[in-house]
Amino acid sequence: MGNDARPDRATRGRRRRAAVGAVIGGCALVAASVTPAAAHGGASGRAERYVALGDSYTSGPLIPRQVDADCARSDHNYPSIVAARRAAAGLRDVSCSGATTEDMWRTQGTNGPQLDALRRDTDLVTVQIGGNDVGFGSIIATCARLGAQDPAGDPCRRFYGSSGVDELTVTVARTAPKVDQVLRAVRARAPHARVLVVGYPDLLPDDGGGCFPSVPFAAKDFPYLRDTEKRLNLMLRLVAAVNGARYVDTYGPTRGHDMCEAPADRWIEPLQPASPAAPAHPNARGEQAMADAVLRTLGEGRGRR
Repeated sequence: MGNDARPDRATRGRRRRAAVGAVIGGCALVAASVTPAAAHGGASGRAERYVALGDSYTSGPLIPRQVDADCARSDHNYPSIVAARRAAAGLRDVSCSGATTEDMWRTQGTNGPQLDALRRDTDLVTVQIGGNDVGFGSIIATCARLGAQDPAGDPCRRFYGSSGVDELTVTVARTAPKVDQVLRAVRARAPHARVLVVGYPDLLPDDGGGCFPSVPFAAKDFPYLRDTEKRLNLMLRLVAAVNGARYVDTYGPTRGHDMCEAPADRWIEPLQPASPAAPAHPNARGEQAMADAVLRTLGEGRGRR
């Protein structure tokens, strides 16, 4: 594993501690990537070497065609679409369902440590991680269970705030140093690569409305959960800036296509999917939308629909 930062090491350097501390404290940073855009090809005109790191929002569980059953990885996820659009023959997609930041360094089922896919001559890296560190799955299960007991109220918000401090806000803040360590390790292993941190798409109505019982959260918990996701995405944006990486906004482009929309309009499936996708995950159109967002960030225009 070389000399990469490990999840169990303290963050070193006064400046880095201050910068990450600002993210944890919710301080706004206005920063852009220090990594300039480059042409499609890698060095000497060779095919671009692209590595995709991430969790199930990257891997695309249940979206045909599944090419890795252990990681629930689709060949129509956004890394595959981006690679095809950019003719990146060297794609290494090691995204895996259930991945946390710790799985960047450790084996997950048959998937080796994701960081091991990186090389010094890697040209492009996308990273979408943090949702499982925050606990997407357990949050959804908890809020659905509580919502059934009080459909008009906000039992989920009250549950996570029962100590007087919102537990999910704290968890997002505690995830910031973990994502920071991942990005530091990416830079160490792929020092010449463009690094893109991919945010999470719009899961629930941006206007705070609900759709119980299709999505079985209590009416007043929809805006609470929407704001929690926005907090996560803001954290990812700020940590990306601290590390000189580009942030890819997938929330804005998917607004209005959340899991409460009709099947023909939604890009995120509800807890009982109507299209091939995992519950509360992007379907094929959602993966395409995220690919389009990545391509726009790389200067490729809208991508292909």
